Amino acid sequence: MYEGGIRTPFIAYWPGKIAEGKTSNYLGAFWDIMPTMVELAKADKPRYTDGVSFVPTLLGQNKQQKQHDYLYWEFHEDGGRQALRKGDWKLILQKVTTGTPIKELYNLKQDPKEQNNVANSNPKKYRNCNA
Repeated sequence: MYEGGIRTPFIAYWPGKIAEGKTSNYLGAFWDIMPTMVELAKADKPRYTDGVSFVPTLLGQNKQQKQHDYLYWEFHEDGGRQALRKGDWKLILQKVTTGTPIKELYNLKQDPKEQNNVANSNPKKYRNCNA
C-alpha cells in the first residue's frame, strides 16, 4: 500500500513520437494501460473501465492529459487493506475486516517516504478521504 510497493516507474520507447530523456508527473495506474493501447491501436474505446489513456503524456501534450480524480487499491489478505490516493494525500487502512482498522494518512508532497502518519493530527482530512 506504500509508495515503495504500488508506485513503480514506467518507461516508454517510441522513436520519433516520444521525446528522449523526458519525465512526467502523470499519476496513473495499471488500469490505464488498456485504454492507452486501445487509443494507440485506434480501436473502439472500452465501454467499462476506470482507466485513463495517457497517450497525451506520451506525446508530450500534457495540457490535454486527463487526470484521475483519485486512485484506489484494495487487497483482501491480512485482514484487508485499502489505499486511496487523492492529489498529494494518501489514506491507508489496514486490518479493514477487523472492525477497528488501523488508519494512516500521509501528505506525499511533504513526506514521500510515508514516515509520518498524520491521521490523528488531520481528522478533517481523514474524514474527507474516508467518505
